Amino acid sequence: MPVRLKLSLPPKIREHLAADALYGLVREGCQRIPDHRDPDTTISLSDALMSGLALFALKDPSLLAFDARRSDENMKRLFGIGQVPSDTRLREILDGVDPQSLRPLFRDVFRQLQRGKVLEQYVFHQDCYLLLLDGTEYFFSPTVHCPACLEKKDKKTDAVTYSHQMLGAVLAHPDHREVFPLCPEPIVKQDGTNKNDCERNAAQRLLEHVRREHPHLALIVVEDGLASNGPHIDTLKRLNMHFILGVKPGDHEFLFQHVEAAFERSEVSVFSWHEAKEPGVTYEIAFLHDVPLNASRQDVRVNFLQYAEYGPDGHRRKFFTWVTDLKITRHNALTLVRGGRCRWKIENETFNTLKNQGYQFEHNFGHGERHLSVVLALLMMLAFLIDQVQQHCCPLFRATWEKVGSKRALWEKMRSHFWHFTFTSWRHLYDVILHDLAKELPAPTFDTS
Repeated sequence: MPVRLKLSLPPKIREHLAADALYGLVREGCQRIPDHRDPDTTISLSDALMSGLALFALKDPSLLAFDARRSDENMKRLFGIGQVPSDTRLREILDGVDPQSLRPLFRDVFRQLQRGKVLEQYVFHQDCYLLLLDGTEYFFSPTVHCPACLEKKDKKTDAVTYSHQMLGAVLAHPDHREVFPLCPEPIVKQDGTNKNDCERNAAQRLLEHVRREHPHLALIVVEDGLASNGPHIDTLKRLNMHFILGVKPGDHEFLFQHVEAAFERSEVSVFSWHEAKEPGVTYEIAFLHDVPLNASRQDVRVNFLQYAEYGPDGHRRKFFTWVTDLKITRHNALTLVRGGRCRWKIENETFNTLKNQGYQFEHNFGHGERHLSVVLALLMMLAFLIDQVQQHCCPLFRATWEKVGSKRALWEKMRSHFWHFTFTSWRHLYDVILHDLAKELPAPTFDTS
């Protein structure tokens, strides 16, 4: 019988936002996804999906390493898995899963954040949340490919390379480290076409999904200069979304000519200030209302926002420019600048975390012939979402992380404890790590059937 320990939990832990509840919630969602296979299959689709999620929750470096823990009763218990498929069988099952069927799993976790009033801390401006969008590549190969792969041909050699990309979307706030990803949109060849997909088309699909799934969510969409075009702004307005979009002189020559002329006529509002933390540094904001986006779409009127920093020698060391539909004033200009600069969080706190903190984002866990690569990428993002919710909402998780010193060390400690001890819950696992209680635990049992 497992030893029952008295758990020393930090106060105010919200049960519905802790790991046990979140993995249970996702398990229920997986059970609602229609199985694409024959009804006489021995391994359920929900078991396969939860096994894929467990792979990324435990940060195993490969499917081969994960396959070695198929008989691990801790994994079955804590993730609610009845039967763990072999690595080969897991790839076969997940390859046939429609990636769109996983979208409700992200929405279910998001609703728990709403229920717990966590999102109230993320309100940014005028009761709106910041939604950051950016694309990234996570698979690249000169040989391995599937019908959904993007193709790029070398003009000199005619050699073809294959890739998968995704458009990520996260809710973020300048004052909070954690980001909460919504379901990303795959950038892949669409069914029935040989034409490469692109980030613009993916953004159109993603924003339509977001508005359908969250019809009343007030959003300020933050993107780079690729999104600063008339059709995309039309989409944002149609979906009732505000925006802060990057612009650059080389890509928006007509806009910057208009702004420069306004500077010469002293029509641009400009103010500057200094801060004690960096003596001699000058911070400057400039803004202008109702300017045309470009020569071909002068009917699209935007407000222009500029931020610059000048060192003690007078040389400019930082410079950012955006367009927005939000009214800019001296009182809110710095807030909007912080919103625009917040876009780095999807690059650093999201993609860089997935690539460099144990998730193995760019590792090829399996490509498949249909949807495997995309499904695995979505399950990895779902595991990251659950980790981010725990990091923000669970004092026990944060205390355990602080004790071991780093995320990588925490993932390693979790995998090691899974192998050597028996646990009744995620809460039990974290408490054992936090209070060094492993010596009081029995060894795990293994199903050898």
